[in-house]
Amino acid sequence: MALMRYEPLNLLNQLQREVNHLFATNRLVDEETGHVLADWMPALDIKEEPGQFVIHADLPGVEIKDIEITLEKGTLALKGQRASETKQETEQYRRVERVRGTFLRRFSLPDVADADKVSAKCKDGDLGLSLINI
Repeated sequence: MALMRYEPLNLLNQLQREVNHLFATNRLVDEETGHVLADWMPALDIKEEPGQFVIHADLPGVEIKDIEITLEKGTLALKGQRASETKQETEQYRRVERVRGTFLRRFSLPDVADADKVSAKCKDGDLGLSLINI
């Protein structure tokens, strides 16, 4: 029989982690109205290169036709949706972790980004954007 050291705070730490996980969310909520603006937020990288910004967003399962890209007053917005699969009532899932529904990411860019010179391509779930600086 192995002896284990008793750590009285381990249970409290475990409870704290579980409560944090319970309330953690990737949903974007409007602070004024409380309405959910997005079900999930894609991870992305923003890189500034000479003469342009390059952005890559992880959007597996999202087609380019389902993505809306806007740049207004220095704010770039990526909006779209990952369609839900139709599930049969006879199917019994043991675990569902892949998020479906709408997404929205907004972030500020310096005013040097030109809204008329944005190029986008999506391949294998990676959305690549190039924004030319003025």
